[in-house]
Amino acid sequence: MTQTPPNTPNSGLPSATNAVNVEDLVRSLRRKEGSWVEWGHACAALLKAGYNSNQIFEETGFEPVQQNQVSVAAQVYTSLVNSGASEEVRSHFWRKGSDILYEFRILTQTERVAAATLVLTHNLDADDAHLVAKAVKEYSRIRRPEGFTDDAGDAVAYQCWKLAREKSDLQERSRLIARGLKLAGSLSARQQIEQLLTDFTVIPQRAAPRLPIYRLEAEEDLPRIIPVAGKLPIATADWQAVPLIEETGSFQMVKFSGTGAWVTLPGWQVIKKAEDPIAILGNRDSFPTPLQGKNEEVLIIVDRAQRQWDIDSYFLVDNAGDLELQWFEEDSDIRLLGKVILVMRPKIILEEDANSDGWQIDD
Repeated sequence: MTQTPPNTPNSGLPSATNAVNVEDLVRSLRRKEGSWVEWGHACAALLKAGYNSNQIFEETGFEPVQQNQVSVAAQVYTSLVNSGASEEVRSHFWRKGSDILYEFRILTQTERVAAATLVLTHNLDADDAHLVAKAVKEYSRIRRPEGFTDDAGDAVAYQCWKLAREKSDLQERSRLIARGLKLAGSLSARQQIEQLLTDFTVIPQRAAPRLPIYRLEAEEDLPRIIPVAGKLPIATADWQAVPLIEETGSFQMVKFSGTGAWVTLPGWQVIKKAEDPIAILGNRDSFPTPLQGKNEEVLIIVDRAQRQWDIDSYFLVDNAGDLELQWFEEDSDIRLLGKVILVMRPKIILEEDANSDGWQIDD
């Protein structure tokens, strides 16, 4: 820990192109050789080599919490080097400050350099670094307030200015003003804060709005996402290209890549029991026997997993390269591509002059 960083930015750090000598890394960590930056890269290399945190602890004495801190902080240090941090900053944090750089993991590379420079300039500790990181992160998400610049010190000064205006307690207000004046990086920011010395107006903190939270209670409220193959006529190749859907998590999240369309359906039992449901659009004439009622678009749900003939069901089959809905009175050699499990009509939109009626009869 007494050595200073060489002129070459990555000197002393494990190279991704070199084979990891596990025994050397373990021995180096056990003896605490080199800088904490090298310890962090050594811990990361051992994890990559198949070690777990407990194994590293048993063989080196580095506790898992410490391993995580130095590993993450070492990555932050490397980003400081790559982003052109000053020699003074690099030299200081090479020797110490893993707890400080760990706090800067949430910042961008440019923000890390600015924050590390601010900490070194004002000799701030890890608790201060936590507040600096939070202030810089929040400041990056807002438009620049009047009088405050992009300087990291101004980011912290703005947070102090904002909090001080919300305080009615003079002691707490004075503490924030003093901190803001100390860390402000621009004259204009200092002037903004100095105005609070004579302006004692308290601006209450605005309460966050309530979230519109609703917990699903009924099982039927849980929708199911089903892929849409297209509208008939559909090429058989397009039908076969529809991916198998795998739902994960409490909300049946579906992940997929590429282009496609998806539709959600109520959690009816017929939908829940389907193994591989796929939706296609059709109309009254899409069936061997046209549907009764007006000609409107319908949603046809087919379970691709059900390909065993059933006399009471309709099936999708291939007809010269296109999909076709058919019913078979008896089993045959025709390849069945899926069973129709539901045909859904769209919701009827009542006319404005009929909205007062208490009932409607479908076709």
